[in-house]
Amino acid sequence: MNRVVITGLGIVAPNGVEIAEFLSAIQSGRSGIRFDQQLADLKFSCQISGKPELSQQKISENFTDLELRNFNSTGIMYGVIAALDAWRDAGLVVVDENTDWESGTIFGTGTSGIEKFRESIYKIDNFETRKLGSTAVLQTMNSGVSAYIAGKLGLGNQVTTNSSACTTGTESILMAYERIKSGHAKRMLAGSTSDSGPYIWGGFDAMKVCTFKHNESPEQGSRPLSASASGFVPGSGAGALLLEDLETALQRGARIYCEVLGGNVNSGGQRNGGTMTAPNSVAVQKCIRDAMVNAGISANDIDAVNGHLTATSKDNLEIRNWREALNRAGNDFPYINSLKSTVGHCLSAAGAVESVASVLQIHHGFIFPNINCEDLHPEIAELVDSERIPTEMIKKDLRIVAKASFGFGDVNGCVIFKKY
Repeated sequence: MNRVVITGLGIVAPNGVEIAEFLSAIQSGRSGIRFDQQLADLKFSCQISGKPELSQQKISENFTDLELRNFNSTGIMYGVIAALDAWRDAGLVVVDENTDWESGTIFGTGTSGIEKFRESIYKIDNFETRKLGSTAVLQTMNSGVSAYIAGKLGLGNQVTTNSSACTTGTESILMAYERIKSGHAKRMLAGSTSDSGPYIWGGFDAMKVCTFKHNESPEQGSRPLSASASGFVPGSGAGALLLEDLETALQRGARIYCEVLGGNVNSGGQRNGGTMTAPNSVAVQKCIRDAMVNAGISANDIDAVNGHLTATSKDNLEIRNWREALNRAGNDFPYINSLKSTVGHCLSAAGAVESVASVLQIHHGFIFPNINCEDLHPEIAELVDSERIPTEMIKKDLRIVAKASFGFGDVNGCVIFKKY
């Protein structure tokens, strides 16, 4: 069984594209949530969003002019850019003439090319099928993002796209970890992405799970753990992590961000309180406990938790589940934070984007702040001391961080990262 480490990171987030910018943003608590004129024009209740700002130069560095012709998939674009940045960050190069049999990717998404799909529907309905272009299928198939990444890098190992709602990114990391641990690959690009825009966010606005109270004050809109939280802010982007066999990483002198100790994924089966949209607490707690067993650690080993924490009524329940699973409370509770306070809920990209932030915390020795939760929810305050939920960055040497995601369909994932 091989040890698995992370040697490269890539990010396309609402508050930062590229690792240096993202690192500065999360350390300072800089928000990437802005007023969204398109949502306002469409009369959405929530008129703010977290959307990455990609420069034309950044796009051109990763896509050819031919590829960009008739290209209309933000999710694939985000995912490819994050993945290629992680590959470069790991000190790896692209070998154009050969297939890399030892490297692969598991890169998840919830939907693919929803803007391209809408464009295609209109052309078909207008009897213009021949005008769809040759890449309509490639952009709208769910595995489009992993296929594009594999083609860019010549990956010859497993190439696939997973999809498990908001747990997608965390699940992809654990799937890649298992492939390397078992010796089936030397390195795997893991991550997830999500499209931007009203056609992906509209359903959540209709469900009334998005905030509508902060259209005039966007940066204050995402309020995980707060008594005044009123729903999540829709977001998008992509996170990518290059996982590698430890021996291979050492042989090539790679920089190691941290080690992946293990983790767990499970489902509550939509029983015992779990539904299509609500978690089964028994399953959540079991997922966390089983992740610790798989990683070979105890609850007291965990220095910090990067929670799912969406700024909905489920935040209180999540904290209670952590408290029960870890059997730690008050001042003994690990530090806990939610990246969603500064980027919103990036949906299928959330687990990967937030895992990149978790790994950066270990590598650079800090705990990023929760913003907009100065009014800590009283039910949470009864379980956890407020100092364990920092509102300012804390410099701290972190040894072990647990990252969890909980998604629609009553699915759960928890991954354990350790300082190398």
